[in-house]
Amino acid sequence: MYVILLYDITIDDGGPRVLRNVFKIAKRYLSHIQNSVFEGELDSAQLLALKHELNQWLRADDSCIIFRSRSPKWLDKEFLTEYKDQTSNFV
Repeated sequence: MYVILLYDITIDDGGPRVLRNVFKIAKRYLSHIQNSVFEGELDSAQLLALKHELNQWLRADDSCIIFRSRSPKWLDKEFLTEYKDQTSNFV
């Protein structure tokens, strides 16, 4: 399934540590799009593992949203600014 993950971490005493760990976890499973936005293809087991790892760090005042779709073809993506391909360096 195609997944879009967004998060917003409250920056308080432990916030930077939570933010760093949530970023690292999300980056292991998905492609980093911008600041706190990730996207990519995951199977059910990978999604379950991702959610389990994130739940170990997320706190009640943090926000994390996962959007799921059967495939990217069921999602229209429109860029209002210049699209910056993060993977264009790879051959």
